[in-house]
Amino acid sequence: MTFPQFVFRNVVRNKRTYAAYFLSSAFSVLIFFVYALFIFHPDIQKGVTAILAVQLMTAAEVIMYLFSFLFVLYSVSTFLKSRKREFGILMMHGMTRSQLNRMVFLENMLIGVGAILTGIAIGILTGKLFLMVGSNMVGIESLPFYLSVRALVLTIGAFLFLFFCISLFTTILVRTNKLIDLFQAGEKPKKEPKVSVFLSLVSAILLLASYYLAATATMQSLMFRMLPVISMTIVGTYFFYTQLSVFIVKMLQKNRSLFWKKTNMITISSLAYRLKDNARMFFMVTIVSTVAFCAVGTLASMNVMTKQFEVDYPAAISYIAKDDQANHQQNLQQIETELHENNVDYSTIQVPIKYVDIASSTASYPSEKLLIVSFSDYKKMSNQAGFDVTEKPLVRNETLAMLTSHFEYFKPTTYTLKQKGITLYHNKSSEHVVFPFQLILEEGLVVSDELFEKLSTENIEIYTGFYTKEIEKTAGMAENLVEDGRAFPSSDSSYAMTVSGTLYDNQMSMFKMMLFVALLIGAVFFIAAGSFLYFRLYADLDYDRRQYLTITKVGLTDQELNKIVTRQLALLFFVPIAVAFVHSAFAFMALQSFFALSIATEVIIVLASFLIAQFIYFFFIRYRYLRNLKKSLI
Repeated sequence: MTFPQFVFRNVVRNKRTYAAYFLSSAFSVLIFFVYALFIFHPDIQKGVTAILAVQLMTAAEVIMYLFSFLFVLYSVSTFLKSRKREFGILMMHGMTRSQLNRMVFLENMLIGVGAILTGIAIGILTGKLFLMVGSNMVGIESLPFYLSVRALVLTIGAFLFLFFCISLFTTILVRTNKLIDLFQAGEKPKKEPKVSVFLSLVSAILLLASYYLAATATMQSLMFRMLPVISMTIVGTYFFYTQLSVFIVKMLQKNRSLFWKKTNMITISSLAYRLKDNARMFFMVTIVSTVAFCAVGTLASMNVMTKQFEVDYPAAISYIAKDDQANHQQNLQQIETELHENNVDYSTIQVPIKYVDIASSTASYPSEKLLIVSFSDYKKMSNQAGFDVTEKPLVRNETLAMLTSHFEYFKPTTYTLKQKGITLYHNKSSEHVVFPFQLILEEGLVVSDELFEKLSTENIEIYTGFYTKEIEKTAGMAENLVEDGRAFPSSDSSYAMTVSGTLYDNQMSMFKMMLFVALLIGAVFFIAAGSFLYFRLYADLDYDRRQYLTITKVGLTDQELNKIVTRQLALLFFVPIAVAFVHSAFAFMALQSFFALSIATEVIIVLASFLIAQFIYFFFIRYRYLRNLKKSLI
């Protein structure tokens, strides 16, 4: 038998151990390859949507490649630690250090090349499906299958380089040590896990502080809190697994009524060792899972944008005539004609808008002019959009800050007008948006009808709103008047305009693209997290066999064995997922500040989907683990 044959058979004999690593690597190659198929497809048209899709997928390629590098490095280092006894046997039979390094290098390259070929083969078979789904979500014409040579070269080259570097690096990690140390690596008694009360408290404080900051974040404070919260969560999570969790288990051991009950002694006693031994793995699974949950959950919550859009864009088409030129009537007539041609049922309304000059203001970035609309017109537009107005009519100098989006930050401000020294002050905002933010560059106020009549009539513009519940039918309308659904107010243009259907289509296309990319990256991260658990589980299999074999000799029944193993596996699988769920829940609470409507339903669906997938994976691994364990106990 030649040396390469020996390496090949060595890999095949350990196929159970390498299975998760191989499949996870192949899946990463698959996703990388199908992204490359999309990026290098010759039929992708040059447009804003297509360019954005390519940019997103290119970014996803980079993220996935870096993650794959770290994933492979961790996986290989885990395998090396679990194979010390095997290395000891080989060296006892005459294997040299250089031969051992060569064997490890060839094994890693063999698995890597196999993963590359498998991933690309599956990618070729499913490429058409990916292109069809991807182009549909991106919002471009369906792309025919095209096997890009550049996609093949990029994928093969990138991952060959990755596996080569990792294989070369892992030969440095191989430590021959003394033979006696290699043989006893898996049999040495484990030291009593030590825990620091101080670091346990630090972990609890950091996590609680990060949760509090996330839960109380507002749209304005979120950007400032994001980095501190993420940093505290990562550090707190690490110390949670290395210190706090072990501290909690030790407290459970002191509770005799719980500790001495049935098989709890075995479960809890080994739990402290498992938590300490697997702390880094739990930490990585938690962080990777949290990233996956947050990425997919954040973009899935964008479905709320449908309802949010109706709130921020009350009119399907908004048009502001900035002067009295004749072309405004032609533009409005064109809009009405297109609405009729598209069989859109609509209603329309016209209201005057006044602009008054500001002498001074307490605003952080004061404007020279102030947009004014009367309360009766504000109420009329709100009712036309289907909103219930609960605000009481304004009297005398009472005002409301005019929101142009629910994302807008409201701050009480005082304005002193040039006209007759009138001073206006608002300490609350309007309940509803009546003008989309694209139409309004200045600050705006809703004032009483009495005050509106008193204000200057020199700068008056006319707003025309077309209202319908079928905004999707307005997509693409009046393309000669707007660019991508909007015409911003400027000194060069006599009008400002928005087409909600076009804006909604563009926005949803972007979110669908991001969701599509996030789903695939999330799947890679989630599968990798499951692989980490698989590695750790089978790395401890030999130790568990000896432990349970000893216990069965003193009367442990098959039913009790199933119960103990199920509990320990459940803790191994669901503790990091549970912690990731908690992290994600508080992250979504912070995200909620960006939405006027609740995103709870979308978030629950995403987390429930991940949980179901984890349960399926748990029962599959539990079945295989128990079967392998019991074989050695017969």
